[in-house]
Amino acid sequence: MKLAERMSRIGVESAFDVLVRARALEAQGRSVIHLEIGEPDFPTPAHVIQAAKDALDQGWTHYGPTQGLPDLRTAIAAHISRTRGINVGPQHVSVVPGGKPIIFFPMMALLEPGDEVIYPNPGFPIYESMIRFLGATPVPLPLEESRGFSFDLNRFADLLTDRTKMVVLNSPQNPTGGVIPREDLKAIADLLRERDVMVLSDEIYSEIYYDEPPVSITAFPGMLEKTIILDGFSKTYAMTGWRLGYGVMPEWLVDAVNKLMVNSNSCTASFTQRAGIAAINGPRQEVDAMVSEFRRRRDAFVAGLNQIPGFHCALPRGAFYAFANVKDTGISSKELADYLLYEAGVAGLNGGAFGEYGDGYIRFSYANSLENLLEAVARIQKVSAHWTAPVTA
Repeated sequence: MKLAERMSRIGVESAFDVLVRARALEAQGRSVIHLEIGEPDFPTPAHVIQAAKDALDQGWTHYGPTQGLPDLRTAIAAHISRTRGINVGPQHVSVVPGGKPIIFFPMMALLEPGDEVIYPNPGFPIYESMIRFLGATPVPLPLEESRGFSFDLNRFADLLTDRTKMVVLNSPQNPTGGVIPREDLKAIADLLRERDVMVLSDEIYSEIYYDEPPVSITAFPGMLEKTIILDGFSKTYAMTGWRLGYGVMPEWLVDAVNKLMVNSNSCTASFTQRAGIAAINGPRQEVDAMVSEFRRRRDAFVAGLNQIPGFHCALPRGAFYAFANVKDTGISSKELADYLLYEAGVAGLNGGAFGEYGDGYIRFSYANSLENLLEAVARIQKVSAHWTAPVTA
């Protein structure tokens, strides 16, 4: 037997590959500082854990509705309506196991072979993976460091064609930490409003920001009915292992996602959904404290990176990633990322793993202790002689 041809078009996340290699070094007794994996290093809030325990004791261990528990969908709708300044109801919400199904299911429901999808590059690698897997055509839109890792609107307009079926937006963004400015989103909305196109707006980092709150494209006239909001609990509430995400979208697309859910997962675990209700309706102190600590780490870590020869790192406005420009080292970002892992014991990700326009950058997650982040800077500084010319008398 051979694998189906479509399997040759599906990609992976390189973060997990680097993690395996880093763990192998640790098994040999090496010290490795993990800055490769994109997950908060904070515990899930105690009241959320307690809600899951209570749910188990109360018997929330059976099948639930494919679309999600009504109480959770109601809580999500209220949260999205309040934070985005829009009006949605529980009928617009699909609860799924993690955020990725809200990439996969809507794309599967909407895309035909030959359809074009504009997506950010560098960007989360699963976007391109799913576009290719479904036989659609990926159209990368370069993010520009000079624009705070937003993109050139003229270039965006030039990429739009009659075959454009979907546009993927991600703000705050992985891997760059960039946030799309309100005026850019308004211009994008103006370009898309009259087109037969859907927007997949990945807002999973919507509550991890350091300046003004990010704006959702759904806030602009005519865009709510053309947009799929992807969000979830993994990043905001440090619940990556709980696998609890959701999409907010027009009802006709909810129906399609429900069909794909019932054919694949049946439903999302009921007791985790009860925990989700506690998270979204509960106190915010731990979330606020986490974001405040991320800010402290960001400021110190980026300042340290900018002292390393050949490194330049813009200050990210959201998420918990520093996307360091390493072009002036004269070494490819892939080679340098490997060198830092094996010689300095610092695990980061080659920016090229996020698309061709990520080459020349390394992504570091600062979801690690300030002590470890400063130690990582010191280790990189120590090996920087590898790419700097020796000083001559």
